[in-house]
Amino acid sequence: MFLNFVDELRHAGIQASLKEHLLLLEALDKGVIAQTPEAFYYLARATFVKDEGLLDRFDQVFQKVFKGVFTEFGQQPVEVPEEWLKQLAERYFTPEEMERIASLGDWDTIMDTLRQRLEEQKERHQGGSKWIGTGGTSPFGHSGYNPEGVRIGGESKHKRAIKVWEKREFANLDNTRELGTRTMKVALRRLRRFAREGASEELDLDATIRGTAKQGWLDIRMRPERHNAVKVLLFLDVGGSMDPFVTMVEDLFSAATGEFKNLEFFYFHNCLYEGVWKDNARRWSQRIATWDILHKYGHDYKVIFVGDAAMSPYEISYPGGSVEHMNEEPGSSWMRRVVQTYPATVWLNPVPEPQWGYTQSTRMMRELVQDAMFPLTLAGLDGAMRHLTRRT
Repeated sequence: MFLNFVDELRHAGIQASLKEHLLLLEALDKGVIAQTPEAFYYLARATFVKDEGLLDRFDQVFQKVFKGVFTEFGQQPVEVPEEWLKQLAERYFTPEEMERIASLGDWDTIMDTLRQRLEEQKERHQGGSKWIGTGGTSPFGHSGYNPEGVRIGGESKHKRAIKVWEKREFANLDNTRELGTRTMKVALRRLRRFAREGASEELDLDATIRGTAKQGWLDIRMRPERHNAVKVLLFLDVGGSMDPFVTMVEDLFSAATGEFKNLEFFYFHNCLYEGVWKDNARRWSQRIATWDILHKYGHDYKVIFVGDAAMSPYEISYPGGSVEHMNEEPGSSWMRRVVQTYPATVWLNPVPEPQWGYTQSTRMMRELVQDAMFPLTLAGLDGAMRHLTRRT
């Protein structure tokens, strides 16, 4: 089991030497930790992970190798997690029942009603249709159903919340991920403008031949290496409805970082607002003002947004519409500023194109980027690069 664990770590790109393997076994033999799955997880992570950027990969390997075997640790009976018991109480709604549940109306009505409920409610509720609770049809709470509401705690079930009252954590995309195919890189190469720059790094064969013939002895000539001079700003939507597309976006991220020397990337969630971030682990404490980006990077940059554009329409059109914070300006204002500052802007959408028309927010975002939305397929990527090449 442990040898398989080490092999999987190496396969995932985490350096796992024999020395570290023996160190882990020695620690277990000496009983330096309690015999619990959680203690073993932290011991193994401290032993093998030397870079916090590899934590997400380590977690994936750990789950793959040890899933379902932890009952062997310890002598105490395994307790059923409280969250599992809660989920058993969740109510199942048929499509017919969902259709009969009416929305409160618009954004202002929903938020005003929430403020009123917070003032009036004195105890916990479950299965109801009015109060903040769980498992019912109330627009406030979680684990139930309502066409439009505010999710407070819990996990997304029907993706209907217009605001989420919780702090969320997302994992960084892995730009070292190897592509399964080279065609994505080939598509990105349509967006290039080569230039000689820097110190002399490569042999100029033609000049060397001419110089040698002219001088009568070997006259080696060097020249600066050719680099893709195109400059790119890459904005990546992470978390929530983007989770099913992580592998696809990682492939794109890996290809882009390998293809463009002048690349800056930023993360956002659902829609662009007044701040973005570079590290999802510090997304609340280390934000970058969107205004600073607009002022720092010149108009010659090409801008690529990557996201499914699936969100509440309020996130785009209303102040305070963000599911995570009270934004002073609607997302549409920031999107218009980006498009005005950078004429070469496209949006890559991992959702199949025939489904775009079913989501109001997708239609709104497509209009904001002046119809420059392309599917995240090889054909769509090729079309996006051609579009960026034509725009100046």
